[in-house]
Amino acid sequence: MIENDTIKLLRECDAGVKMGTASIDDVIEYVDSDALRKCLSNCKIEHEKLNVEIQELLDKYKDDGKDPNPVAKTMSWMKTNMKLKMKESDATIADLITDGCNMGVKSLNKYLNEYKAADEISKDITKRLINLEEQLAIDIRCFL
Repeated sequence: MIENDTIKLLRECDAGVKMGTASIDDVIEYVDSDALRKCLSNCKIEHEKLNVEIQELLDKYKDDGKDPNPVAKTMSWMKTNMKLKMKESDATIADLITDGCNMGVKSLNKYLNEYKAADEISKDITKRLINLEEQLAIDIRCFL
């Protein structure tokens, strides 16, 4: 049970990191403020560092991980492009990223509760990813 929950939790973290990184990539070219660009870039770097840890653990369990849900990814991309076409601004970008962070935090907490038997290393990675998303939402509030 521990190994099963551990793999499932790591898969969700894998999908979450990929979704977060893709979301940042989708908006960063539209950012005007150097401060917002730096904030997003730093968060992306932290996501990539966590991704390395996640991949190492998934490799240990001989698991390929998980890509984000294609429907969710497409819907996110469509929402981002529609909102940016209507009003391309740092406030719009901050709003989109904040929504994504909140959804990520909600989902990851759900999975953390669902996969209670996961090992402590995987739980720690999940908590660090949650904290990263929460902190990004706080850091970009001034752009809303």
